Amino acid sequence: MLTIRREEPDDAEAIARVHIHGWQAGYAGIMPAEVLARLNPVAWAQRRRDVGTADPEHPFTTLLAEIDGLPAGFTTFGPYRNNQDRGDLDPAYGEVLAMYVEPAHWGDGTAQALFAAARDGLAARGWREYRLWVLADNARARRFYERAGLSVDGERSRYQVPLAGGGPPVHLDELRYTGRLPG
Repeated sequence: MLTIRREEPDDAEAIARVHIHGWQAGYAGIMPAEVLARLNPVAWAQRRRDVGTADPEHPFTTLLAEIDGLPAGFTTFGPYRNNQDRGDLDPAYGEVLAMYVEPAHWGDGTAQALFAAARDGLAARGWREYRLWVLADNARARRFYERAGLSVDGERSRYQVPLAGGGPPVHLDELRYTGRLPG
């Protein structure tokens, strides 16, 4: 049975594992293999704790999807980040910052349920338009968001992926998608 609930502080490790598994499966062939191989769930969990999204007063909300009590996916949403900067928020728009599902649950409705919950959460906070960023080469995610009614709005960005050993970062193109919320 699928349940969706708000993140709690003890969920950091579970969400980090889902995040990493989502990156490793979803970005294979897009991001350098060495980057995906070195992802560290302990470090990612600590980063989640440091950012503090489990705090009810945090501007961003993370929802965790569980199937039969096991983590299956998560989404994070809140105010739009100008230039993808968490310190520069635009209250006029909502944003889905992240959405990742365990690869074993791709296609089983978990992503659709999480995305619907994120949109409901954005609408409940008063937003009528929302945005999200997707790697241009992530055809699977782009199809998902387009089927959900979002469209590319023409804004582009470059996501920098640091490499080990101090080499120059890899730059990946991102596209911004926009959608409307009921209300």
